[in-house]
Amino acid sequence: MTELHRNVQRVVEAGRVLGLEVRPRRFPEGAKTAADAAAAIGVEVGQIIKSLIFSVDGEIVLAYVSGANRLDERKLAHAAGGERCERVDADAVKAATGFPIGGVPPIGHATELRSFIDPDLLRYDEIWGAAGTWHDVFPIAPGDLRRVSGGRVTELRTADDR
Repeated sequence: MTELHRNVQRVVEAGRVLGLEVRPRRFPEGAKTAADAAAAIGVEVGQIIKSLIFSVDGEIVLAYVSGANRLDERKLAHAAGGERCERVDADAVKAATGFPIGGVPPIGHATELRSFIDPDLLRYDEIWGAAGTWHDVFPIAPGDLRRVSGGRVTELRTADDR
């Protein structure tokens, strides 16, 4: 068996602490987009969890968005009780989560972040999140995502999605 990348090991251990079995799958070609990940796994693009990091009035927050949807930054700001939502750079993502952009998992972050969940992710029996790298993913039940992230389910998608 191939040794797991240190980031993936962190995700597996975080899952163990939370009572969640993390079964990572590696895709050597990587998956830089939700469509890439869905094609590699063999699932609908809506089953891919996009873990998006933003700043709302200076607070770093995390939005779990279905791969089929685009985030409405105004809705995220409102959900977080703020006014201004801004993208953050790769360094801020790494500092807040401990993971690179494209590899941010739903668990095992370096800091505790308030999180918000796109309700479209709850439509599926199984969804897939990054496991710490662009090459590694794992399945999770939507109820487990809610439980382990402490995320609040709220409408996050843009009005022109669907």
